[in-house]
Amino acid sequence: MLWKDKYEIGVPRIDAQHKELFSCVESFLQVLRAEESWNEKIPRINETLEFMKRYVVEHFRDEEEYQKSINFPEYEYHKKIHNGMVKYVQEVSRQYEQSDNNEYLMQQLGGRLLAWLINHVAAEDQLIADYAKKKGMSGND
Repeated sequence: MLWKDKYEIGVPRIDAQHKELFSCVESFLQVLRAEESWNEKIPRINETLEFMKRYVVEHFRDEEEYQKSINFPEYEYHKKIHNGMVKYVQEVSRQYEQSDNNEYLMQQLGGRLLAWLINHVAAEDQLIADYAKKKGMSGND
């Protein structure tokens, strides 16, 4: 599994969402790598894409609410990163739908999601945890 406990930021709801995102991306990559034909993969690819479009927005909203609740000084910067990823997922989804289920677009999305998720959760989100710890706040504050 791609998830590592060191990615936890100490906020149960956010950590659970991160785990679910990692699980979803991992499943998505497994579908992309499966040996069945592309047409057989399309229903699961579409399902994952719809989930990602909804869930990423929900997760980012929750994470941003937590950042505001602790007065995280990098909130605006972090929100811009989130907004960029939402736009990317929406744009790739739009292109995919218009391209009649282009496999190459989904391969690109899979790679980018994996790299982004690991880099973002392992680096950017850890800054939130570090700030909360420095301020003496627990993840439940």
